Amino acid sequence: MRRGFDGRRGDRIKLLWWDGDGLCLFCKRLEQGRFVWPQATSGSVSLTPAQLSMLLEGIDWRRPIRTAPVLAV
Repeated sequence: MRRGFDGRRGDRIKLLWWDGDGLCLFCKRLEQGRFVWPQATSGSVSLTPAQLSMLLEGIDWRRPIRTAPVLAV
């Protein structure tokens, strides 16, 4: 079971999941851009592992492009 929460500005996400042994909390804030969430039609949203991966990378999963440019390190 996974549950996500987004910040009002759309640049923060918290994800709760049950790994079978305990509840885990994951928090992430994007330096640039925002998280693109799917529309909830029934009060909840289900994502595939690929959609979740793109969401956490700041990629619009509907159109796989980044919401902010990647800066070279």
